Amino acid sequence: MILISKEQISKFKSFLDSHDSFIIAGHKEPDGDCISSCIGLSFILDKMNKPYIMLNAGPFKRNEIKKFAPKFKNALPFMTQDERNSCGLIIADCSELSRLGDIDGDLKGFSTFIIDHHKTADVKNSDNIIDPTAPAASCLVQQLFESLVGKPSKEQADIFFFGMATDTGFFKYLTEDSSEVFKGTARLVESGANPRKIYQEMTGGKQWNTRKLLGIMLDHAERHFNGKLVVTFETMDDTRKFGQDGRDSDAFYMLMLEVENVEAVLFIRQETEFSCTLGFRSREKCDVSAIASKFGGGGHKNAAGASTEGKIETLLPLILKEFAKVL
Repeated sequence: MILISKEQISKFKSFLDSHDSFIIAGHKEPDGDCISSCIGLSFILDKMNKPYIMLNAGPFKRNEIKKFAPKFKNALPFMTQDERNSCGLIIADCSELSRLGDIDGDLKGFSTFIIDHHKTADVKNSDNIIDPTAPAASCLVQQLFESLVGKPSKEQADIFFFGMATDTGFFKYLTEDSSEVFKGTARLVESGANPRKIYQEMTGGKQWNTRKLLGIMLDHAERHFNGKLVVTFETMDDTRKFGQDGRDSDAFYMLMLEVENVEAVLFIRQETEFSCTLGFRSREKCDVSAIASKFGGGGHKNAAGASTEGKIETLLPLILKEFAKVL
C-alpha cells in the first residue's frame, strides 16, 4: 500500500475548510468497509465541529452492519441553493453517483471529494484520493484521521479495524507489499481494537436461511474451462424462499476458490425479471474487474461486481465468452 502524501492530506483538509456542512455517502448494498469509511469520515468532521449527514440507500442486510443502519438516512433533506453551494459531498468506497443507488434527492451539482480504492474507479470533475494499492477505503480514511485528528479512541479504532478486516478477508487477501497495512492495524490494536471480538461479530450470528441458500448455491454450481471457473446462480424463487434475511455468497466464494484448479468464481443473482447482480472472485492471476467492467461494474483485480440488465440464461453465455479470453 502506498501511503497518502502530505499534498493529498492538505487537499482534503482544504476541501473540509472550504465548506460549511457535508454529506457523506457510500455505495448501495454496503459492506463493512463502506460503513467504516463513512463513519470514519464522520469522526473527522466531529473533531472539526462541522455538521453532516450520512446517506446510504441500503439495504443493510449483512448481519455485521445491521446495527449501523440508524446512523444513515436514505433521503437528502431539503436544502436551499445557498445551503447546497456551501455543502460538500464526500463519497467513500466508490466513485460514481450511480453506485450510490436509490437515494431520494438530487446529489448532482455538489462540490465533491471521492475517497476510493477500486481499480475501476471512474472519476470526473471532483477532487479525490484514489489508491488501488490500498486494500480498503477505511485504510485511507484511517490515514486521514491520524493526520488530521490524531490517535483514535477504542471505539474509533474498532470501526477502522472492522473496515480493514472486511475487505482483506481478515488478512487473507494481503500480499507481500502489505507492511504498511499491518503497521496501521497495529496502531489500531494499540488504541484498543479487539481483533477476536471483531472477527466474532463479522462471522457469527448468521441466519439459518443463509445456510440453506448456501446449499442451493452449491447444488447449482457447475465448472467450466477444465475446472478453472465455477459458476452458480440464485433465482428469484430461491431469494423468495431463503434470501430475504441476507445471503452468504462470501462463504461460497471461499469454498470454491479452495477447490483444486479453480482460478475464478462467478455468482449470478436474478434481482428482478429483467436485471441481475453479478459477483466475481478470483485467485492471483485472473483480473475479474476487467470482466465486470464489460457489464457496467468494476472493483478489484480479484474481487468485483456488477448490476446489469438481462436474465441468467442470456447473460451467462456472454460472461463465459469473456472468461474464455483469460482462462
